[in-house]
Amino acid sequence: MEHQLSLHLKKFNDRVKVMNQNNANELNLTAIEARNIHSEIFELLTKINDLTEIKRAIDTEAVVSVEFDGGNF
Repeated sequence: MEHQLSLHLKKFNDRVKVMNQNNANELNLTAIEARNIHSEIFELLTKINDLTEIKRAIDTEAVVSVEFDGGNF
């Protein structure tokens, strides 16, 4: 999944990895970094919402056809 991340999210992910490897307790971000990450996370959430709505629409449109022939009555 990492190869699909945007540049800002990749950088953030790398910084978190380094933080974890060094057992650090804090990760500082500049205001610009925080804004960029916020923007990209919001964009991802919007895409998830759009895809969920599309899936619901497709599921709603699905037609189930059932035939009853009456058997041996």
